[in-house]
Amino acid sequence: MLNLFLVDFSVLKPDPGLIFWTSVIFILVWVILGRAAFRPIQNALKKREDDIQGSIDEAKRVKQEMADLQAGNQQLLAEAREERTKLLRNAEQQASEIVAAAKEEAKSAAQKVAADAKRDIENMRQAAIVDLKHQVGTMAVDIAEKLLHRELGDAASQQSFINEQVSKLN
Repeated sequence: MLNLFLVDFSVLKPDPGLIFWTSVIFILVWVILGRAAFRPIQNALKKREDDIQGSIDEAKRVKQEMADLQAGNQQLLAEAREERTKLLRNAEQQASEIVAAAKEEAKSAAQKVAADAKRDIENMRQAAIVDLKHQVGTMAVDIAEKLLHRELGDAASQQSFINEQVSKLN
């Protein structure tokens, strides 16, 4: 009986019933596969596409954050270098001020010591002059006393010398 159906079959002239049933079976298979296989495959592909796009977006965001962090680090590094330069400059300035103050203090102390030494030397010189005058005066009195004893050894010469001196005073 199968032979009977095949005898009348022609590829160039299809039977309308065969076309109808082939189409109905194809549509049924298509709907079943669409619901059972195509939709989950499509959903899986969509999910995978979303995951890939999310990963790409996350990578771009992370890359931008890294660039921002690197720029921030560069800025912080530049600020730290500038701060270090300021601190070094400030330390050098303070050191030079301290050295200048120490030099000025040492200079004033040296001037004070020199002034004190000059004053002490002047006081010692004045004391030496006074002492010398005192010794010269003592020696002059001693010499005068010896001369007077020798010259005025007798009472008559002493009397005449006293009278002379009294008359000069008057």
